[in-house]
Amino acid sequence: MNIGELLGSDRVHCTAEVSSKKRALEMLGEMLSTRLPKLTTGEIFDSLLARERLGSTGLGHGVAIPHGRLEGADEACAALLRLDRGVDYDAPDSEPVDILFALVVPTESSEEHLQILAVLARMFSDPETLARLRDAGSTREILDLLGRWSTGDGD
Repeated sequence: MNIGELLGSDRVHCTAEVSSKKRALEMLGEMLSTRLPKLTTGEIFDSLLARERLGSTGLGHGVAIPHGRLEGADEACAALLRLDRGVDYDAPDSEPVDILFALVVPTESSEEHLQILAVLARMFSDPETLARLRDAGSTREILDLLGRWSTGDGD
């Protein structure tokens, strides 16, 4: 599966003004709900927040991957939020987070969930990819950049 296929232009927001981790997760819930009609914004937000309570999904280097498995999600779906200023996210390196990639998958999709998270971890640990994401001037540029990454399962 191509990582860019998880996103859509309506689920990539650049330069959003967000003041807190909670507000960022709320925005991501709103963005994801446009693609997941069986789920409310609140249900998605609650799932992302519940996962954060288990431990921060901050990776370091200004990146977080909030994620969850949800009954009612028919397919894997993602949203990306790039912030002008990072928010405190309890990341392992204590750096503020300015790139949030939220992922929701169906409850039964454990293997797919892990494959996608593994690709995202590799992608977001690549300094060149991070620099290009932060410098991207448009949603299309971000989608093109992320579209180069794949789970390698032939999809």
